[in-house]
Amino acid sequence: MTEFKNIKKILIIKLRHIGDVLLTIPAIRAAKETFPDASITALVNSGTEDMLEGISLVDEIFVLDRSMFRQSLLDRIKYEIYFVKKLRAGHFDMAIDFTGGDRPAFYSFLSGARYRIGYADCGGFAGKRFLYTHRFKIDRNRHTVLQNLELLNKAGMRTNNLSIEFYTRKEDEEWLNNTLCEKGIKHGDMFVHIHPTSKWLFKCWQDEAMASLIDRIQEQYRVKVVMTCSPDKREMDKASRIIALTRKEPVAFIGDISLKKLAAISKRAKLFFGVDSAPMHIAAAVNTPVVALFGPSGAFHWGPWENDHREQGAGG
Repeated sequence: MTEFKNIKKILIIKLRHIGDVLLTIPAIRAAKETFPDASITALVNSGTEDMLEGISLVDEIFVLDRSMFRQSLLDRIKYEIYFVKKLRAGHFDMAIDFTGGDRPAFYSFLSGARYRIGYADCGGFAGKRFLYTHRFKIDRNRHTVLQNLELLNKAGMRTNNLSIEFYTRKEDEEWLNNTLCEKGIKHGDMFVHIHPTSKWLFKCWQDEAMASLIDRIQEQYRVKVVMTCSPDKREMDKASRIIALTRKEPVAFIGDISLKKLAAISKRAKLFFGVDSAPMHIAAAVNTPVVALFGPSGAFHWGPWENDHREQGAGG
């Protein structure tokens, strides 16, 4: 650690999906505990910032507006120039790239940070390795949380606390209590949170099977079900088909709920049931028991992370 001197500002880069950002939190903690006086700025894609909003480890969040990359070439160039200037103005001493892609590598380099840490085995264009000052190979046959941590461990940054911190707002919890009461679920009533869809539909269970499970929970076990779904049209269509197949419809929030409100639902639920998805990771982060179905993706790498995890194995 003697080679890292005068670290006052750290840039964390994770330009991936919602769950990927959430699973970087233990590694962010390792950086913060190693450099307790440093401020930490996280650079994430638009739509993922709620994963870090409000947690004590992150002082500032830079959001990369992905919609700009669908604009004209001139507008994209203008935005890139603006964004790089914003990074430069941060005067970062260290940049840590947990993404591994080409764009994050450039952002790390263009930030002007004296120390730039990244993966040694992430591929990319010729010469990419020269954009970093420190690169490390990691064991990819581990849970994603442990892969993130290993990168920092090899740079001399460690933590004994591997839990994932997630902030739920009081106003969202109050909204949930009032809304559920209106829908017949009183405070103290037990319910199961089911999120049956994923951005990648090939991860999802059959509609008939999911509908049958909802009916069984509500009829046989007499426990109510609260079902959620993202605003993606394909996911909403699938969720609507599932509801249409049930004998007793669940309380449903289809496409009209924020990630923070979804977390409030999981936090109050007795159990979360779903597939490999961001809501699954959120439910685990708020310490709700999780039952998740995995298909093509691997539970060993992407399973729900247990907040009482110890180094001997992956959560899930």
